Amino acid sequence: MRSRIPHQQSAEGVALRVDIEGRLDAESAAVVAGARRRALRDGDRQIDTAHLLHTLLESDPEVRAAFGGGPQVARLLGYLVQRSIGYGLRWQSTVEDSGAVPAVVGEGWSPVAAAALEAAHVRAVGRGAGLAGPVDLLAAIVAEPASRAVEVLRRTGVDAPVLPVPLVLPVLVDEAVGAEGAAERGVAGQGSSGPRARGAEPAGDAG
Repeated sequence: MRSRIPHQQSAEGVALRVDIEGRLDAESAAVVAGARRRALRDGDRQIDTAHLLHTLLESDPEVRAAFGGGPQVARLLGYLVQRSIGYGLRWQSTVEDSGAVPAVVGEGWSPVAAAALEAAHVRAVGRGAGLAGPVDLLAAIVAEPASRAVEVLRRTGVDAPVLPVPLVLPVLVDEAVGAEGAAERGVAGQGSSGPRARGAEPAGDAG
């Protein structure tokens, strides 16, 4: 007996898709729309990180600049356009899954790509923005070693992009908040030489 009927599954997938895509700025939303069109055109069941990388490179100058522009970008694009007739054919029968994220995600997304959208939002929040931009999305898709975007970089011999702000992974949100609080306490105290370890008492505090 099926535990869920098809329209329930579809509604849940659409809701999750709206949730994760609602955390993107206008530029990133346009990237996602382009990646979706590319996946449909190529006959792929899900949007993966290689679709996202391809569209990011085509549409965003900051992303191209992160790769140094010129030869490296041309090499990547030259490889990515061959997906539907070459290397990408073997991907059509598999799912992009790192093994570290849930296998059930929003409708039309690979598990790794869905997790990357979440990580991009966390990175954006970490730099004080409410919505994830293209560079946040780039940072997220290349931070996962098992992503197809990283596989494309390896196969083309292209160096990892130079990004202005380090990626803050979702699993590190608590630690990041703790570090921020410690830094604020240090500023307020005027005499702190650095953030204290979580739970540690300051040396020399009087009772």
